[in-house]
Amino acid sequence: LYFVISGENMKEILEQVSLVGEPHFVAPCVGGITVCSIIVKEDLEQKIELAKKLMKDFKLLSIFEAENPGFNTNLTKTDLEILEELLKDPRQKIEIIAKNTKMSTKTITRCIEKLHKNEGIKFTVSYDPKKMKKFIPYAIMTWVESNLKETLEKMNKELSNTYLQVPFIAKNQIVLFMYSNNIYKMDELTQKVRNIKNVKSADLFIPKKISFYNKWLEKTITDFKKSSKLHLTYQTN
Repeated sequence: LYFVISGENMKEILEQVSLVGEPHFVAPCVGGITVCSIIVKEDLEQKIELAKKLMKDFKLLSIFEAENPGFNTNLTKTDLEILEELLKDPRQKIEIIAKNTKMSTKTITRCIEKLHKNEGIKFTVSYDPKKMKKFIPYAIMTWVESNLKETLEKMNKELSNTYLQVPFIAKNQIVLFMYSNNIYKMDELTQKVRNIKNVKSADLFIPKKISFYNKWLEKTITDFKKSSKLHLTYQTN
């Protein structure tokens, strides 16, 4: 679930969303807005209603769920061990991962290449927006009326040269992660997005800080490693 909240008290926001699900990320933005995400497994509608009640002290601007893209990760226990190591330190050298997992460097290299090709797993860059001195990272959150795939293709064709990372897709939302060297260009591109066919609305967010929380992923990996199966299939959300 994804929330757009009027407020910047990360501690209070985390306390509230943690009662509904496992925190995924929290990003306070310029203008007193915070965007955050939690992981929930079931009873989605009930969780949404619970979140609305718990956040009565905040102004909840928007709440939406990520659509299940239907990817099967089909991971082996070897893959899980390597993912576990990468979560501890994503910048580890292959030789260090091999030493910690007691595997060969060839196995580590082969598995990482396979993980990069896996549609159910996304690698991204964790960055501090305030330290990107020459560029301003920002996100445009769009609400799409119809033809999500066609709309995304149009966005990619016209805007991909300004992407900071691949767009995020939810049920009827597309979130574009972009960068610019001035605020006027950001406003211009946001207006350009609004004019794309099928886009009902588009809002601009400039993050001041982005915090990721991996406890939910660590727990999932631990649970999967207990399985007696050689190959583990996981339906991603």
